[in-house]
Amino acid sequence: MTERLYLYDTTLRDGQQTQGVSFSTPEKFRIAAALDRLGVDYVEGGWPGANPTDSAFFEQAPELKATLAAFGMTKRAGRSAENDDVLAAVLNANTPAVCIVGKTHDFHVEKALEITLDENVANIRESIAHLVAQGREALFDAEHFFDGWKANRDYALDCIRAAHEAGARWVVLCDTNGGTLPVEIGRIVAEVIAAGIPGYRLGIHTHNDTANAVAGSLAAVDAGARQIQGTLNGLGERCGNANLVTLIPTLLLKEPYASLYETGVSHAALRELTTISRQLDDILNRVPTKQAPFVGASAFAHKAGLHASAILKAPETYEHVDPALVGNERVIPMSNQAGQSNLRRRLAEAGIEVEKGDPALGRMLAEVKEREDRGYTYDSAQASFELLAREELGVMPRFFEVERYRVTIERRRNAAGKRISLSEAVVVIEVDGERRMSVSESVDADGSDRGPVNALAKALAKDLGPLQEAIEDMHLVDFKVRITQGGTEAVTRVIIDSEDASGRRWSTVGVSPNIVDASFEALTDAIRWKLLRETGAARRTA
Repeated sequence: MTERLYLYDTTLRDGQQTQGVSFSTPEKFRIAAALDRLGVDYVEGGWPGANPTDSAFFEQAPELKATLAAFGMTKRAGRSAENDDVLAAVLNANTPAVCIVGKTHDFHVEKALEITLDENVANIRESIAHLVAQGREALFDAEHFFDGWKANRDYALDCIRAAHEAGARWVVLCDTNGGTLPVEIGRIVAEVIAAGIPGYRLGIHTHNDTANAVAGSLAAVDAGARQIQGTLNGLGERCGNANLVTLIPTLLLKEPYASLYETGVSHAALRELTTISRQLDDILNRVPTKQAPFVGASAFAHKAGLHASAILKAPETYEHVDPALVGNERVIPMSNQAGQSNLRRRLAEAGIEVEKGDPALGRMLAEVKEREDRGYTYDSAQASFELLAREELGVMPRFFEVERYRVTIERRRNAAGKRISLSEAVVVIEVDGERRMSVSESVDADGSDRGPVNALAKALAKDLGPLQEAIEDMHLVDFKVRITQGGTEAVTRVIIDSEDASGRRWSTVGVSPNIVDASFEALTDAIRWKLLRETGAARRTA
């Protein structure tokens, strides 16, 4: 027999409180659709009336298999639930479920709300009863519950008991400031259940201020709570909320949870987890966290030669789950710690088969290590590694040759007298014996200068003759610069992440004392790797 756990996502409300995050209404619809595809039970859409975006989202009301919830607060003291305009706005969203937040810490009641403790309990009871009378599934978020329990256990219990007795389907215990440790959460949840509120009516809402939000949520489940609230990628105020992208595979794949519980997420949907996580980062226009558990690009990366050798024989030696189960993939990066096991595996992933003992392996490994001594890194630039390997093996096509390039930066005043800068690049290449020259400026539509690297990228990709169509859909996603040595011997390393219309992403590296030169090397590698894939040349090996 397995018990049901219910997953409540608050990305669109609590996640939007992340510094620098603001979703548009269409973006909210995209995220809600992804959550529904994943199989969460509740999607909290926001706070109706709090801002135009949230109001528009509820007015258009996406059709979901999940239960759509609106968020609000308990009625205010001195007025009835029927006549409270804030409570009315939440009800007017016409969602099947309504989640309201209320104080459960006596300190907050007296200092923040400036009402009596009894008035606060009455506000909770009457608000929940009103929601239930309107035919809504009522949820009560017990704000600052764990701090309140530790300060005044009886009062915190009075608050959640009022919500429970008024008909709340879920009483959600919130660690609002994120400071309660998992061992405390487990103990307090067990005490709440022992006091008469059953676990199948309890939820948990944790914040990550001590990096324990996921652990705290699991501790609550261990103690008997049956609803978990969280966000995609752990978005949320300050340090974020419990990360559902980590919690969901833990519940489905790790014991004892996989045997004891079931959720609305199927194993087939779980294989979309990495895609959904990265889709959210794409909407936010930010680079995914490489070290993110389960879904990060480095979550299944094995750098040390000893590890890679073992992985080739039995993946479970250094992997706690099969990466394919969460839609991720194994990576054997190249670095100065790599052995021939890493090398052969990485070559095989690139479609290059080299026999064990081939002398080229030793030469290639020596070249990688020598280059990394000069500042290159192939750990995070797999595409450049593949190009280097193909050059060493003599199977790298000569798509184009760069004859020369030049970048100029001019500062001047425009007609309005405003000081502006302008970067211009000239690139001369040879394609199929034909010499081609391209000139580009790095000026945006608004007239602002994007800099010399932007001008170079535009010029380099402007005219590749018969190869031009193959690179039309690629664009630069991220640009990282690091100085690897100081003083007059400074060396600049540039890593560029590129992406195409299919969602394929690759990284290339360039190294030079000159940042523009290092950037140009990484740019040319990015284009050559793309051409390998688009022309079918990547399938041809020695």
